[in-house]
Amino acid sequence: MDIIRLETKHVSIEFPGVKALDDINFEVSTGEIRAVVGANGAGKSTLMKVLAGANPAYTGEVILNGKPVEIRTPVDAKKLGIQIVYQEVDTALYPTLSVAENIVQNDMVMGKSGYVVHWNSVYKAGRAALDRLHISKNQINERTLVKDLTLAQKQMVLIAKALKSECSFLILDEPTAPLSNLETEELFSVVRHLHETENIAIIFISHRLNEVLEICEKYTVMRNGQMIDTTTVTHTTTTKEIVEKMLGRSFEENFPKEICTIGNKLFEVSNLSGADGKVKDVSLYVRSGEIVGIAGLVGAGKSELCKTIFGAYKKTGGQIKMRGEELKINTPSDAVKNRMALVPEERRREGVLVNENVSLNLSAACLSKFCMGSFINQMEVNKNAEKFVKELGVSTPSVKQVVKNLSGGNQQKVAVGKWLAADCDVYIFDEPTKGVDVGAKQDIFRLINDIAKDGNGVLYASCENSELLSLTDRIYVMYNGTVMAELVTPKTTEDEIMYYSVGGEINKSVS
Repeated sequence: MDIIRLETKHVSIEFPGVKALDDINFEVSTGEIRAVVGANGAGKSTLMKVLAGANPAYTGEVILNGKPVEIRTPVDAKKLGIQIVYQEVDTALYPTLSVAENIVQNDMVMGKSGYVVHWNSVYKAGRAALDRLHISKNQINERTLVKDLTLAQKQMVLIAKALKSECSFLILDEPTAPLSNLETEELFSVVRHLHETENIAIIFISHRLNEVLEICEKYTVMRNGQMIDTTTVTHTTTTKEIVEKMLGRSFEENFPKEICTIGNKLFEVSNLSGADGKVKDVSLYVRSGEIVGIAGLVGAGKSELCKTIFGAYKKTGGQIKMRGEELKINTPSDAVKNRMALVPEERRREGVLVNENVSLNLSAACLSKFCMGSFINQMEVNKNAEKFVKELGVSTPSVKQVVKNLSGGNQQKVAVGKWLAADCDVYIFDEPTKGVDVGAKQDIFRLINDIAKDGNGVLYASCENSELLSLTDRIYVMYNGTVMAELVTPKTTEDEIMYYSVGGEINKSVS
């Protein structure tokens, strides 16, 4: 097979107040699996978007097989055989069309009286693309509507669609962030199959460095918009080694939990049901100064529980109490009035106002504090924002920076910061470190510890059992919408959490 080489020479790109890429020289060839890693804001996604035609305002050159090429639109990239599968897979698919229709979407035939669809050909082509990935009809039926697929299945459809378009370079941007362990293994099986049978390069962006070591042959490190190093993965490569290259300093992998004074029962949920049957008879409590984990696999009901407590999903039964008094929470507004905060999993869609600046976002949960009659005191809003930018370590050139131009980790800090400004009693975090690099992750852990030290209660929902074990005091394990076990963190293990996460039946209770 002929090797195709893709390069960038002296590529730079600037956003308002930020040099996102600084003189980048990068190369990758077909036939390899390459990881691109770096802290949030390092420039890795920005570089991949240049290659995919989504960042047209770059300077420098992109070179394909020794010849300069212009990639100013996604169409340019696709014509050159470069495809990207973003983490937000729903935005790239048509939910009310079938799998096959989505796969062959670019090949629809235009007839004299409009679009003429040859349905047998559509389903055959869709099936052939899935077969090419060794995906059986039982795994994904080409006639199924995309809206009925899981996130993992949607990713497979996008990969099949990319290969149908004669892809030579396949970029997977944080592909495993929303997936369970089983779904991740299925994705890796597809990636390995592609590597063995197709002459393509697979470029893999991930913050899960253990996965980088498992699936990739080389890794490229970026930091502060610059290229730092490209190294071959060997049996002696460690995640600590990669992290220290990413951060440019030594790094202690384990986060030491700070001791907080745990007081009386602050918040209690009794026999809560709702979210269209996805939350079933859940009971839990949080004491002041306590960090309580909610564990479970993807789909266990963790996010649904968080949103039902917060009033975003309809409650069909049960009680919610604060300091022994029952709360009537039917909407998120009711929750906020009762001094509750939710940092949701989908930060760009639900956690921040992406098209507004940092200053407005950091005051959004308590805007009335900064109002004089019907007018907003912008000076006080900015002063509040500058205080929290400093305290949270938000990397931004100015509080006037639009949030969509921040890295994922800094967006998450803003999502947390807006609730700190609101001064709540109970903080609910739903997958707060999803898509966040190790440095920003530790900053977020410190913030959560500080919240608990101030005597507040914290609910921390996560699929990352290692995080729960290092950060929490107790853990509730969910399976199929219900709590299977309540565990004391220092007395449990990752194996025990996983046992209950997959439906282990022996229910344990602690006081």
